[in-house]
Amino acid sequence: MLYGFVKIIARAAIKFYCRDLWLNKKALLNCDGPLLLAANHPNSFLDAIILCTIFDKPVYSLARGDAFNGKLVTKILLSLKMLPVYRVSEGVENLEENYKTFDLCKEIFKQNGIVLIFSEGKCINEWHLRPLKKGTARLAISSWTDGIPLKVLPVGINYSSFEKFGKNIRMFFGEFITRNDIDMQDGPGKSIQAFNTKLQNQLAPFVFEIDKTDKAKLKASFYVRQPALKRILLYLPSIAGWLLHAPLFYPVKKIVTKKTNSTDHYDSVVIALLFLAYPVYAGMVTCLFFLYSGQWYALWLLLIFPATAWAHLQLKKQVA
Repeated sequence: MLYGFVKIIARAAIKFYCRDLWLNKKALLNCDGPLLLAANHPNSFLDAIILCTIFDKPVYSLARGDAFNGKLVTKILLSLKMLPVYRVSEGVENLEENYKTFDLCKEIFKQNGIVLIFSEGKCINEWHLRPLKKGTARLAISSWTDGIPLKVLPVGINYSSFEKFGKNIRMFFGEFITRNDIDMQDGPGKSIQAFNTKLQNQLAPFVFEIDKTDKAKLKASFYVRQPALKRILLYLPSIAGWLLHAPLFYPVKKIVTKKTNSTDHYDSVVIALLFLAYPVYAGMVTCLFFLYSGQWYALWLLLIFPATAWAHLQLKKQVA
């Protein structure tokens, strides 16, 4: 229930935190399970938000176990179809919980469901594919051993920026990896190695390799040219969008910068807070304007707010 409600809102909101989202195989957004999405992990929980939003069917995502802190938080995360996985750094005693999560994943696969896993393990804001952990291979091989006809879909995600609001995103889907692609006769160790080699080889062309100081390559990889007429028509609405949203955006940015200390979670936290705060902010400004003017046309602000936000997003600087 909560997942479906949030997904409806997120599908509208994605137009405002992503300027341009390019996919190489849009038809796969409607594919059936059992399916394991094996993605790189450059931008914290924003990676999961985007993938869960754009796929037609529900997507269960594996999230770091230490986020499941307390009964209420755990209940909310589970209702959002998030499942915990633990790393050694989060306590060796918690690693046993991963077997329970993998069993839940296999039950989801048996119902033709979709699960998202980040095969690099840790999130780092960079344009670079890191060595893959063993979790993806273990889940896939365990599912195949149990007779589940699982397909693994490699997913490469690339962002134009990890700091600026309004992303240009390039997302690539690879070819399905199935039971027939992996020789499982030589034992689990070699099977895991063979799986990771195949997955790494598929992801490598899809994950951009760009030095953060190489602005020219960043621009060539992500820049979207806007037609002159569009720039002219959106110029004034863009200015209005900045003026209307600056009182919300800059305080949120300052608070998150202080709390996250510019870590790899900064970008995702900013978008999450704006996602939650924006309806409240737009509603409050509209109510204040209505009380001041006494005119019902103040309600038009509820449409003007997102329209001008979209206009500003189109024209703002794309690459630093």
